[in-house]
Amino acid sequence: MSFHELPLGERLLIVRRGTSYFAQRLSELTDAELDKPSLLSGWTRRHLVAHIGYNAAALCRLMDWAASGIETPMYESTDQRGREIEEGATLSPAAIRNLFDHNVARLDEKWRNLPVSAWEAEVRTAQGRTVPASETVWMRTREVWIHAVDLGNGGRFGDFPEVVNEGLLSDMVGMWRKKGEGSGLALSVEGHKQVEVASDVAVTTTIHGSLPVVTRWAAGRGGVGVSISGAGGEPPRWL
Repeated sequence: MSFHELPLGERLLIVRRGTSYFAQRLSELTDAELDKPSLLSGWTRRHLVAHIGYNAAALCRLMDWAASGIETPMYESTDQRGREIEEGATLSPAAIRNLFDHNVARLDEKWRNLPVSAWEAEVRTAQGRTVPASETVWMRTREVWIHAVDLGNGGRFGDFPEVVNEGLLSDMVGMWRKKGEGSGLALSVEGHKQVEVASDVAVTTTIHGSLPVVTRWAAGRGGVGVSISGAGGEPPRWL
């Protein structure tokens, strides 16, 4: 059963577990360590925590849209997201931690109080996709689990629920196909049927490994633990 096929209550439990996982990784960092680079090029841990905090605020706006029927975009302009992150990264360590805690609590409250009928209300993502409000749960799930790893202090794809890794890998392959990338690439995950990104093209590169390590490789977070057959070795861009 995929993430999207799970009952809403189970999906919310998974995203809350992911939020707690990120919060635990964050709590283990000293204030001075927030100044260190994250695993994302060009971003310190400060940038990453600010991003996670402001992402929750943006999703709150989508929940307001679903609840009221009044269009409330995630961001007022195309540059708002980047500006918020850069400004947020300059806050004091205490303020950055509070930004995360406050907006996490706000988003969870809006999820808890949203009328059942509003979960299927259509909203629009920052990428312009029209989705039901329930999609915000998966959007946030991806953010908190992956970026807990990006903090670079012990987070592992192996700690993710299997259904999250499966959903992430499905998203990545789907995006590669949509963008016409990954031609000749196949993913061979232990215990799963091999997936060929382009079914009408001969396979030239096969990535072998467990679900967590193949998902990590596909997400561009390193290839430790994977076995690569053929040419290449770097995944296509996902986002």
